Amino acid sequence: MISFRERFKELRLENNVTQQEMGKLLGVSKMAISHWESGHSEPSIEQLIYIAKYFSVSLDYLLGVQDT
Repeated sequence: MISFRERFKELRLENNVTQQEMGKLLGVSKMAISHWESGHSEPSIEQLIYIAKYFSVSLDYLLGVQDT
């Protein structure tokens, strides 16, 4: 099963969004995005919802619960 950190990075790269751009959209630093992608920390529920909406995916997909 794919993890949030892997799915998030995959979506970000597929959509050509830099860590810095993603951080600005979410009101966090580039380092925070890096930490999410490395598994050192996780976003808040509100941030997860925003990310899912931004990439037009379900929360289940974003969190790795579903593959489609």
